[in-house]
Amino acid sequence: MQEPTLMVLTALADAPRHGYAIAQEVKAMTGGRVVLRTGALYGALDRLLADGLIDVEREEVVDGRARRIFTLSPSGRERLAVEAERLAATAREATRRLSVTRPSADAT
Repeated sequence: MQEPTLMVLTALADAPRHGYAIAQEVKAMTGGRVVLRTGALYGALDRLLADGLIDVEREEVVDGRARRIFTLSPSGRERLAVEAERLAATAREATRRLSVTRPSADAT
């Protein structure tokens, strides 16, 4: 799973959000490292909707403009949990390997 997709799903894991709020949440979660541009964000949201990983919870009109509020679907929640476990396993293995004392090149 690509990082922007992972970040969008993560941003929706605890609360429904509209597009701008998702972008702001991703920026906050990553300390500004990931900034979702409008086109990329809405392209990702369209793909996630088509894949059934998110749903439109409701639509509302704010200042005369339509706003869709997105929520994580049950299959999206499951997919995010699987991805989180995969990343955690990778991080555990990386940490384990970093902690292994390796003989220096001079010792041979």
